[in-house]
Formats: sequence, C-alpha cells, structure tokens
Amino acid sequence: MIVNTCGFIDAAVAESLDAIGEALAENGKVVVTGCLGVKNELIRKNHPAVLAVTGPHDTPAVMNAVHAHLPRPHDPYTDLAPVRLTPPHYAYLKISEGCNHRCSFCIIPSMRGDLVSRPIGEVMQEAERLVSSGVKELLVISQDTSAYGVDVKYRTGFVHGKPTKTRMKELCDELGDLGVWIRLHYVYPYPHVDDVIPLMAEGKILPYLDVPFQHASPRILRLMKRPASAEKVLERIRGWRSICPDIAIRSTFIVGFPGETDSDFSQLLDFLEEARLDRVGCFEYSPVEGAAANALPDPVSDEIKAFRKEKFMKVQEKISARKLKSRIGKTIRVLVDEPGVGRSSADAPEIDGLVYFEKSSGIEAGHFAGVRIERADQHDLFGRIA
Repeated sequence: MIVNTCGFIDAAVAESLDAIGEALAENGKVVVTGCLGVKNELIRKNHPAVLAVTGPHDTPAVMNAVHAHLPRPHDPYTDLAPVRLTPPHYAYLKISEGCNHRCSFCIIPSMRGDLVSRPIGEVMQEAERLVSSGVKELLVISQDTSAYGVDVKYRTGFVHGKPTKTRMKELCDELGDLGVWIRLHYVYPYPHVDDVIPLMAEGKILPYLDVPFQHASPRILRLMKRPASAEKVLERIRGWRSICPDIAIRSTFIVGFPGETDSDFSQLLDFLEEARLDRVGCFEYSPVEGAAANALPDPVSDEIKAFRKEKFMKVQEKISARKLKSRIGKTIRVLVDEPGVGRSSADAPEIDGLVYFEKSSGIEAGHFAGVRIERADQHDLFGRIA
C-alpha cells in the first residue's frame, strides 16, 4: 500500500502519521511518499515497519520500492503510463513543480525549489493518455497553477505539431478540447486568470476555481507575504461572476497567524460575507520547521485559534447553506464516484461536498447522471435521478 503524506503543518503531520499506522494495520506492507517523506527519521521512529520512505514528487523511488517487494514482469505499455493513485474515472494532472513565492508560513520553495513548468506538449500527451484510459475528470494541480510558463517566459511549444504557448490560457484551451471535466486547482488571482473565465462560461472547462486566499486583512497578508489584496480580490470575484455566473470558488484560510488581532479577524469575516465563496477550508496556524513566520512576534494562543476557527466555519456554513438551498428544484449533472454518491461541477473529490441519490439507480462509478435536487444541508445535496 502507498501512503501519500503532507508535512507542511503540524496537524497534517499528525494526520499523515495516523494514516501510515492505519495502512500498516490494514495491509502490513506500506511505502510512504509525499512531503513528510523528507522527515525519514520521524516516520521510522513512529512506524519502523514501513518498507520504504520516499520524498515528494519521486515516482521512480516509489515504483522501485514497490517492485523491490512486489516484483512484476516488464510490460512495455504500462511502464510508460503515469502512476495512478486515484479511481479510474478521475486523475490529477501536474503541470509544474515548485513555487516562486516566499510566503512566510510555507517551506515549499526550500523543499521543491522555484517554479519549473512542464512543456505544454508533454502535459497534453499525458492528459490524452489519461482520457484514452477512461478518465472523465482531470484535476489540474501545481503549487501555482496560474504561474504556468512564467519560468520559461511562455515559450512556444508544440501540441500535435501546432505552435502553442506554455501559458495557462492556452493550456486550458487545449485541455477543453478533450471532452472531459477540467478542474483548476491552486490558482493565484493574477489578472490574466480573467482570460480563463470565458472558457468556463462556454463550457470548455468546469466553472470552478480553487484560489488560496489565506486571509483578508492587509496587515496579515503582508506578514504572510501573500501576492494579493482583499480589495482587488473582491473586485476580481465580481468580474468573474459577471462573465460566468455559475462559477464555484473554493478557498482556504489560516486563522491565528502570529500578530492576528480581533480587528484582523473581523476583516476576514467581513470578507467572507462579501465574497460568498462556495467552498471554504480553514486551518489554525501552526509553526512549520524552517518557515520564516516562526520568528514573528505576538503568537496567538491555541484557545483563541480554536475559537476563531469555529466562528469562521459557522459563518461559512450559513453562506454555504444559502447557496446550496438555491439549487433545490434544479437538475444538475453529476459524476458518480460510487453507487448513490457523486459530485457536481462545484465539487472536487475529497475536499468539497457530495451529491447523494438513490443507490438503486444502478449507475456505476465513472458515469454521469442527471440528479434533480430535493434537499440540501450546509455541505451536501440530496436528490433523485432525473
């Protein structure tokens, strides 16, 4: 069994270690990969029985470890296919590695280096292979998706012999021609993101953006060294919705960042009320070894962090409930993940909501279905096959 881990925040480290323990109990043979893999001694100390520990973005090491304990014959076709750790009907498509930002709470650049974009022809070849294998949804990921091509100055590449710039807009154009769901993750709100929204309105890619805003107080954003301001973000969101009214926006936020005052937190809540985001995650700040934010003064107590997170999520739950209630009576297209459970265009796997319908419908995973919505709560939708 392969366990993919996260090592950026304490909560994620603890969760990853628990996942490794559960995998060992269930399977007995476990290979650990991902960001926590750089902390080999910590993993070995807690779980000495793991077969191997590899670092982030190291597919060859993972496969070497797997084959060392589970040899298999050479297959000239499958050996060329990318490693898949997802169900057959959706897959992640990584377009770049590393990040040029130096956010004070993050250690990604020290672990993975500056942005390195994959050639657009190579990305499209992988996307086409995945679609040919039966994938119905491609989730585009990186540490900074909207910066795709910046490092190579948007160099012209080739897709099926056609000159194509290594740039987010052109990549989305090409992916949109594949006839599957295209979902964009980790998109910074740069001005050129506006160019992608018409593709959503046209139905070429999903009307969905995962944008890591992290906060709304100008002072805290400066301390975080984030490349955006709340005022410009709200203006940009209004512009996106004017072009594509159905766009779903998800984001993550950090509460309890060093120096965060009641006033800063109030500004964050005000932003939440005005932005009316569709899907939101919230984390309590925790120090990460090697992060610049560790040296900032005025740490926030654990009690205040917990209080602010709870208050934040209560505000968002009301917003989410109102938004989901507006979908009652409508028929929406759903990608089925398992009998009776699927996701709409507004729902990425594992992090967003679900759409529940009758299991007896007989619609299997990987197929699309029309579901008429009859009920909603703060997170999920409930309906019947239309």
